[in-house]
Amino acid sequence: MLQPVAVAQKHLSDYASIVGRPLVEEIRERAERLKGKRILHLSATAFGGGVAEILYTLVPLMADVGLDVEWQVIYGREEFFNATKVMHNALQGNPQDLTEDQWDIWFRYNEINARELSEGWDVCIVHDPQPAAVCSLVEHKSRRWVWRCHIDLSTPNQFTLERLIPYLDPYPAAVFHTEQYVPSGMDGRAHIVPPAIDPLAPKNMAFSPEDAVYICGQFGIDVDRPLLCQVSRFDPWKDPLGVIDAYRLVKEEMPDVQLALVGSMATDDPEGWDYFNATVAHADGDPDIHILNNLNNVGAIEVNAFQSHCDVVIQKSTREGFGLTVTEAIWKGRPFIGGNVGGIPLQIADGESGFLVSSVEECAERSLEVLRDPGLGKRLGRAGKESVRQRFLTPRLLRDWLVLFEQIGA
Repeated sequence: MLQPVAVAQKHLSDYASIVGRPLVEEIRERAERLKGKRILHLSATAFGGGVAEILYTLVPLMADVGLDVEWQVIYGREEFFNATKVMHNALQGNPQDLTEDQWDIWFRYNEINARELSEGWDVCIVHDPQPAAVCSLVEHKSRRWVWRCHIDLSTPNQFTLERLIPYLDPYPAAVFHTEQYVPSGMDGRAHIVPPAIDPLAPKNMAFSPEDAVYICGQFGIDVDRPLLCQVSRFDPWKDPLGVIDAYRLVKEEMPDVQLALVGSMATDDPEGWDYFNATVAHADGDPDIHILNNLNNVGAIEVNAFQSHCDVVIQKSTREGFGLTVTEAIWKGRPFIGGNVGGIPLQIADGESGFLVSSVEECAERSLEVLRDPGLGKRLGRAGKESVRQRFLTPRLLRDWLVLFEQIGA
């Protein structure tokens, strides 16, 4: 059997004061018609990255409204995750395709996981490309199948995508963050559902300034000096080296500035350590650059503290499926600067709820602008937080999934 993931209990009623009672009532009404349906979420990992973050809240909320829901993680060894990392990067535009051996490895592990998958599901939701072939191998094990894509497919390596597409054809529905990610050939099967964050999770709950200051101070941050912060995986698409370059330009004008690069090391990201080490090398021993990860005891509470305390939150991605760390940062009411790519412009109105940038120089310019004008930072932060409240909190995501289940005849 595949590995089940244990999740905490959550209650939709706890969110009513944040998202509003009308949305909660709509969810309960829709869920009543789907009560008892057996739903499976199938993903590559239970730790690190946006998919796991979403499922730790979405799965218990689905259970709370009456669905019989489980989350299971596929089996894979290093050779499999090495191959799927190449696939992930290629689907986001990297010219390197998988070798024939890597395609064979990917398919062989899909066969293993398909064999171990239990039967009798009303809907099986397969997250991302790692287990994408499972549906084609054991279609009879679920009444309905959905492929949920969390990555930016707007400019894919066409060779990789064309090789993957036949394994997506059996899915009656596929879910994407935005229309621009939908590959040709989906034939009306595509559904657009942006992701969301849990406002009550430890990473996003309201934090007192005093608590945030105390926690940041524990990691060597001088809490009386300005702080730039990026929270994300150590990954070339997140461009932590570019963030360091932007920080250096800011430091020429404001010598007191500090930078925190905070990320988690995910089990399905074998390149992560290489890029973490490259980031440390690029920092070149600067004592004002703090590079932290979950192995330095940086968990959800610490991420919350950094995002809540810092003067500017940055997400200088060069590719970004959606960017849940963007949503989390904006929810804290902090001024935000992000790459003008992927899902980030979906969340930010440039100049109103944050700034969108396309270069190291622009990132540095906008950072200086916010650091020199705290009033501007507060205005951006307030507008961003309200935008997230209305559009990107988990109850809205739950509602969208219930609508989809009805549409596909679950």
